Amino acid sequence: MLTKISNFYRFPITKQIINLPFTTQVTRNRSIIVPAFKQYRYMSNEAKKDKLIVFDTTLRDGEQSPGVTFKAEEKLEIARHLSSLGVDVIEAGFPIASQGDFEAVARIAREVGPSMNGREKIGKPVIIAGLSRATEKDIKRCYVAVSQAPLHRIHTFLATSDIHLKYKLKIDREECIRRAATAVEYARSLCNDVEFSSEDSGRSDREFLCRVLEKVIEAGVTTINLPDTVGYNNPVEYGGLIKYLIENTRGSDKVIWSTHCHDDLGLATANTLSGVLNGARQIEVSINGIGERAGNTPLEEVIMNIHTHPTSYPVYHTINTQQIYRTSNLVSSLSGMVVQPNKAIVGANAFLHESGIHQDGVLKNKLTYEILRPEDVGVINVNLVLGKLSGRNAFRSRIAELGYGDMNEEEVGAAFESFKALADTKKRVTEHDLLALLSDQVSSGAVVGSQRFNLQSIQVVSGTHDMSTATVKLLDVPENKELIDAAIGRSGPIMAVFGAIQRLVQRKIRLLHYEVRAVSEGMDALGKVIVKITEDVDFSLADNGSPEVETPIDSRVLTKSTYHGHGTDVDIVTASAKAYINAINRLVEEEQYSKTGLGRSLLPERRAEI
Repeated sequence: MLTKISNFYRFPITKQIINLPFTTQVTRNRSIIVPAFKQYRYMSNEAKKDKLIVFDTTLRDGEQSPGVTFKAEEKLEIARHLSSLGVDVIEAGFPIASQGDFEAVARIAREVGPSMNGREKIGKPVIIAGLSRATEKDIKRCYVAVSQAPLHRIHTFLATSDIHLKYKLKIDREECIRRAATAVEYARSLCNDVEFSSEDSGRSDREFLCRVLEKVIEAGVTTINLPDTVGYNNPVEYGGLIKYLIENTRGSDKVIWSTHCHDDLGLATANTLSGVLNGARQIEVSINGIGERAGNTPLEEVIMNIHTHPTSYPVYHTINTQQIYRTSNLVSSLSGMVVQPNKAIVGANAFLHESGIHQDGVLKNKLTYEILRPEDVGVINVNLVLGKLSGRNAFRSRIAELGYGDMNEEEVGAAFESFKALADTKKRVTEHDLLALLSDQVSSGAVVGSQRFNLQSIQVVSGTHDMSTATVKLLDVPENKELIDAAIGRSGPIMAVFGAIQRLVQRKIRLLHYEVRAVSEGMDALGKVIVKITEDVDFSLADNGSPEVETPIDSRVLTKSTYHGHGTDVDIVTASAKAYINAINRLVEEEQYSKTGLGRSLLPERRAEI
């Protein structure tokens, strides 16, 4: 018996429980003492674990999602949030794609690269990375853009699977090895931090992959990334690939091994975690999992898996998990990609309980049905945070807590005016409302003055059986000229408003997507509208400007790109008008920049499969 007791105390799990602090928990009939399990946001280096490098590609691979094109101001705001979140590397874009893309990456390197806001515990700024193909011109352009950050990285890539070599690149294996090594050698001559991705690693021959990677290691690469480009692998295959390459590639101990998984079969998170268990020490992820096709590995899912199971993984992270929800909300708002309600970690239903049995258990003890606390990821309750009598200083302090501490006085002033206007019409202003107002301001460019058209007023007449009519007044900002027109809508007031706006801007717009949802609860809740549009290049407006009157499909010539817009207001018709104008302003802005050579690239031009 004594031997059994002695062995019990030798178990590692027993030692962990013994060393835990204890707390008194009151039940219905008695008080009991239980271990106090604490979840840490920042794990100590003394835990004898490896540091997990979190490489965020929201601004590069995430922007390859169909219909997603971030403005420079939006990319900058997202980068600020990612830095405060605690990611180690931000892949800011693909500089060679266009002058606009280059400028966006360079600006992030300049303004976000040196920032220590929210990174005090980490002790160093974020690394700014840019993507380049395995050519000297691409690599040089990438270096010029990212080198403005104190810590910077060149990320170059080349396909290694036989199907890509034969049909896409039309080169043999030996040429592939030569190009990869040459690219890394040149990148390393410019920059000490170089990453190489072997595109389509999941379908590449393992022995050949070892040969390629040995040459890039000899050339001086510091990080090797193994993308499952088409989401083909399962966790056993992907984890096995990483383990095999680490064990069979000469010099594997000199580099950091990285994962990059796509979610085509719904296995991106599982594959990434399998990679970590088999030796990877960097993960390439995106907020909300946005990205090409079915998307990338969601940052929030991998981090909260490791956070919830700290003894199951040989790594620790430095992500401030309480910033996850707010960053997710910002990316969703600016990208126009709504997070599905049942999405893990950040979905609206993630911490809701409908079942009576579940509700009863949660009321008695949240641990019965919640493995995560909502506050661990920054999920906020709908509560009163500010009122119409709140002052400017209190407002500034609150928005700083929400991750907008870098706003200048002019930006704070514009946001404060929007808040005051909302407080006059809405009894309770919540954090959700503030986040919606702030993301709207970033998207509309209200402060920087980049918008061409500004909504002044709308008047709508609508009924059950009669056709709706709308009168809209816009301000043409560059011309400082008021524009007024009206239109009818056979399908309701939204169509009438959109028709009037089309007449005012002298364009025929094709509406691809329209969505409306409530920002918070209550009859006076803010409504948020998201639209996606494209322009018919060959068109003639109907006399009444109504958008339901279209030219035949065969005669339409559509642009390559789509534009999204969003708007919020307590009146959903006004919110719809704001969203529509926001999308049109994006279209007009892109046209103007294209004429000067400073425009962002269209999606096909900046696509880089990894």
